Amino acid sequence: MDFNEGEIIYIDKPLHWTSFDVVKRIRLRILRRLKQKKLKVGHAGTLDPLATGVMIVCTGRATKRIEEFQYHTKEYIATLRLGATTPSFDLETEVDATYPHEHITREIIERTLPRFVGSIMQIPPSYSACKIDGRRAYDMARKGQEVELKPKELVIDEIELLDCELPEIRIRVVCSKGTYIRALARDIGIALGSGAHLVGLVRTRVGDVTLADCLSVDEVARLIDEAPIEATEPEDKKEKEENKPI
Repeated sequence: MDFNEGEIIYIDKPLHWTSFDVVKRIRLRILRRLKQKKLKVGHAGTLDPLATGVMIVCTGRATKRIEEFQYHTKEYIATLRLGATTPSFDLETEVDATYPHEHITREIIERTLPRFVGSIMQIPPSYSACKIDGRRAYDMARKGQEVELKPKELVIDEIELLDCELPEIRIRVVCSKGTYIRALARDIGIALGSGAHLVGLVRTRVGDVTLADCLSVDEVARLIDEAPIEATEPEDKKEKEENKPI
């Protein structure tokens, strides 16, 4: 493997890990193996700490492909709990309001979900990485400050109801870059005349990359430690040499 020239690694992100945690762990493991001090490592699409699933990590010169991967269609399996909301729209924060949900049936849900298919406008969660005047929205929200985010246009290609054991439902969502499944849960709850929040989320696909293609963090660590290593110059060193005056 040649981590400086660039490798693309498919990882099943663990529960409670941030996306940065994964990148940091992989970078440190590679640097230790290569015995060098610097290496570009990045990921193609953030997953919340309470989500698991497909995460694409790029190293070295392959980091130039991150934007390409970010625009690939994504698929999620989401579990929603109806009848209650939280400020973060998931389990990061406590329930702040409860709503009637006895009127909701499987038939009503199946009639409601198609409303979200196609091009829609979505207001991102206050607890998100969106920036307001240079500050992360989640930093402001966690300090109790008011957060006002503008709606963003996105595309949802498919929504399928997989399970319905009220007050919980499980759905499959195929969507574009920039979709917040937590915000979708909020909006589905409102459309059903109730409330809802996310209690489970798995990203099952990014483009053609599925969970079946992914390794655990521990498996990637073993791969780094055991795979044959090809030695090339780090990208920053090579760029300096290429730009050196003649």
